[in-house]
Formats: sequence, structure tokens, C-alpha cells
Amino acid sequence: MDETKNTNEDFWQEHALVFLEMAFRTDRQKRPAHPSGIGHNVGACRDSITMFVVVRDGAVQEIAYELDGCLHTNACANAVAEIVQGHDLETAWKITPEMVADYLQTLPADHFHCAELAVGAFYKALTDCRQNSRKDWQAGYRRPA
Repeated sequence: MDETKNTNEDFWQEHALVFLEMAFRTDRQKRPAHPSGIGHNVGACRDSITMFVVVRDGAVQEIAYELDGCLHTNACANAVAEIVQGHDLETAWKITPEMVADYLQTLPADHFHCAELAVGAFYKALTDCRQNSRKDWQAGYRRPA
């Protein structure tokens, strides 16, 4: 019993407040009504994440996600949202797993793949957003039959 108590106390003491806030935050775990882009990624650890991006006027207005994974992946998904939300798309494309790990301060090295997983899903959502915006533009120019 004492060993479990020490392990739990160690967890809370070993992590930065920002990591703990991101790890236990759940308000972004939802599916927006009309996402501009959707990206899905599965890690070697079998965690999976689907990111939803809402873009308006060339800026990331909202990031939400559905997650089947550990609290480290949840922390990384929230960190992605914190870093890029409100920024223009050019800036959003510059996010890296290293930026996510730096933001979280105490992401364990053996969970860096969680940052890669979250950023990868975000890139896929941005790619989908780009493809969807091109389709919308092309819709007005249909080829004659």
C-alpha cells in the first residue's frame, strides 16, 4: 500500500502544473458540428487520436479531438490546441513534437511518441482542411458533361 501511495505522490510531484492541466483537461474531447478538416493517427503504442480543426478567416478557431489513449497523449493533444489555436495557418503548420514537449515541460522521454502522434493527427487535419477548401473553390467550376 505504501509503495502505491509513493508512486502516486511521485507522479504529482514530478510533473509541471502545465503538464497536469493538459493531461486532465477534457473539454476539447468532442466532435465539432462542422469541422474544416479531420485527421486521424494511430501510434505504435496503439493510442489513436482524431483531430478536428475549425478554420475561419485563415486562422485556427477551434481544435477538438477524440482520443483512445493514455493521459500523455491527452496532454499532447491539448498542448497542440493551446499552441496553435488563434494563429494563422502558416504558423499552425510550423508546430513540431519538440514544441509540444517543451510546452508541457515534463513529458517523459519515453512518451515523446505521444507528441508525434498528436502533431501527426493535427497535420492530417490541416491537410484535409486544405483539400476541402480546394474542393469548395472548384465546386463552382464544373466541367460540362
